[in-house]
Amino acid sequence: MVVSAPNAVAKAGSPIAANMPAICVTALVKTYAGTVQAVRGIDVSVARGEIFGLIGPDGAGKTTTFQIMAGVMEATSGAASIYGEPARDARFHTGYLTQTFSLYPDLTVWENIRYLGDLREVPLKEIEERGHRYLAMFDMDRFTDRLAGRLSGGMKQKLSLVSALVAQPQVLLLDEPTTGVDPVSRREFWDTLAHLAADGLTIMIATPYLDEAERCHRVALMHLGEIREIGTPAELRERLGARRLEVHTDNLGRAEEVLADAAEKSADMRREIIDVQRFGDRLDVIAPNPAVGRSVVEKALRGGGLTVDIYREDQPTLENTFVATLRAAGQELKAPPYPGLHDHGDLRGKIAIGATNLTKRFGSFTAVKDVSLDVKYGEIYGLLGANGAGKTTTIKMLCGLLEPTTGDMQLTGERGSLRSSEVRQRIGYMSQKFSLYDDLSIGENLDFFAGVYGVPEKEREEKKRWVMAFSGLEGKLDLITGSLPGGWKQRVAFGASIMHEPEVLFLDEPTSGVDPLARRAFWRMINKLADMGTAILVTTHYLEEAEQCNRLGFMVAGELAAEGTPRGVKAQQGGHLLEFIVDQPQKASDLLRQGTERWRVSLFGDRLHVITDDDMEAGHDATVAKLLAAGIQIKSVMEEQYSLEDVFIAVVEKARKLGKVASED
Repeated sequence: MVVSAPNAVAKAGSPIAANMPAICVTALVKTYAGTVQAVRGIDVSVARGEIFGLIGPDGAGKTTTFQIMAGVMEATSGAASIYGEPARDARFHTGYLTQTFSLYPDLTVWENIRYLGDLREVPLKEIEERGHRYLAMFDMDRFTDRLAGRLSGGMKQKLSLVSALVAQPQVLLLDEPTTGVDPVSRREFWDTLAHLAADGLTIMIATPYLDEAERCHRVALMHLGEIREIGTPAELRERLGARRLEVHTDNLGRAEEVLADAAEKSADMRREIIDVQRFGDRLDVIAPNPAVGRSVVEKALRGGGLTVDIYREDQPTLENTFVATLRAAGQELKAPPYPGLHDHGDLRGKIAIGATNLTKRFGSFTAVKDVSLDVKYGEIYGLLGANGAGKTTTIKMLCGLLEPTTGDMQLTGERGSLRSSEVRQRIGYMSQKFSLYDDLSIGENLDFFAGVYGVPEKEREEKKRWVMAFSGLEGKLDLITGSLPGGWKQRVAFGASIMHEPEVLFLDEPTSGVDPLARRAFWRMINKLADMGTAILVTTHYLEEAEQCNRLGFMVAGELAAEGTPRGVKAQQGGHLLEFIVDQPQKASDLLRQGTERWRVSLFGDRLHVITDDDMEAGHDATVAKLLAAGIQIKSVMEEQYSLEDVFIAVVEKARKLGKVASED
């Protein structure tokens, strides 16, 4: 369904000039307590119908900027206007979704919509018409009587967007709206945003997920209150002046060390290799000159006694650009080496987590059905699935928090009851919800968990110092934990979960809402633990992050639907993914979705991804013919690799076709 945005109207209903920007920010400054500058003189102009992304690390000033543009906070100096009106005066023309769910959990879906519509003085007839139209668009019209507090994360965000759209805003401000939302819901969310923008609604969005930023028309990189880069995603990638090499070798941990040592010793190496990032079955190497980059990487790895199997050259990701820009500005999280004293390398290769035909029923509802999997010591296993797929229930059974209805389990070599104190001392668990105590200080939380996990007294102070350094919070043990922003809370919670050096570690969405630099620090540490022999089971909704896992399992409606390495699950899909750049991307997307499954076509800003099961030539020719017949000009076509998001969507949608649906449906 295509949604029409309202015609933009300035003061007193006068028409707006065609070239007037929807959002205009000029020399904007916000200072707290007279000394702390959160925003330092930024200038931003956003056109009508544009999706504009504001990205940056925690503390960059993004939320402060949104609050000023939404009219809920006054700037210290400078100006922010919406279609020529001061932001505070334009509040009734602006929709604003905050980072945290801000609707009423004890009201139903419809009561929340009705309340927000009344608050914006929308006539009841229009609330009814628009509310039901948007609910139908989001496939939520069946849930009007459900309490908002009982919705999944994805459904809560959809409800927030529906409530904002009922007032027909001219500008929509979205502050990390998809944090914690599963990939299926995220894609649906972005499809809707693309339609709204095509019909004239201006959208400004902050996101920690840089694959989402690829879907924006333009992006600004914000750091320490300043705009460092601005442009289309393609322009930002191009400015990096480098290419990405995928390197496959027989020992990724050792390869990463060899390249790091070579860079430390050689200025030439540092010049030729901008970045090295480890994934579950490859290294990504960013090199200004790919031919020279290949040569120096090969020489270094072979000199370290390693094989080099496969190279693949590609454009850098937006995350590569983001990280390079922040490093150039001197921003990077560096923690001292992990003070690990209890290596588990002697257990490597043995099964640490095992499940055979694991099933869990709640009354007549089956949350998990006949799941069999194993995770070995030294392995990172990613358990992926949409909201309601059964991931968290599975994890709770595997770590002994929940008894299965049927099936067998083993954990750290134990079978049967997994609740013994001995087993619990050998595992670490970071839950989906922030798992520390908000009303305690950071130091009190760390002392409590060190005691619960039995960390020896002589090791506690060193471990606490490491957690604070890892979190970027040195010297702040007395801070009340509840006062921390989400990203910092996640770092402290992760540090607390590994103070005792567990044999087995369960991480349930550990980096939700964490910025890319902090996410890299998380994964460097996760890989370090795996190298020490720890078995790690992790869930995530961010599928670029899932590439970090050695093996993956995809859950759909309580069942394990697919399993394999990142490269392996992509190869299992068959077919081809074609990337089109066209002059009318939204029209092309709507056209190509007619007569086929919608998930096969996705829009990324000005790029269109089309998945075809035909052979390459036939799929290309059929798609080109359809676009040309509709008067759509094709600028370029190329075949691309599947992303894990493409794989995830395909697995889920094929299962839905067979009648398997998640519990929220």
